[in-house]
Amino acid sequence: MTYTYILHCADDTYYTGWTNDLAHRIQTHNDKKGAKYTRSRTPVELVYYECFETKSEAMQREYEIKQLSRREKEQLIAKQKECR
Repeated sequence: MTYTYILHCADDTYYTGWTNDLAHRIQTHNDKKGAKYTRSRTPVELVYYECFETKSEAMQREYEIKQLSRREKEQLIAKQKECR
């Protein structure tokens, strides 16, 4: 299983990525060993994720989410929270 995820960073920005181990990846970001973007923006909080069967599907969805505006990302996040 692979995941596409959105993190809310300490500076009120969003970071989108993909991984095959969601819990470990979030911890890596918070340990300042993850993406360069998040290193200076910790702590980060997982606010959204989707599951996929393949790496290519997760990477494609990551690209799609990165093309969204901040408002569209917030709508996506709000929609998932309603479903939990």
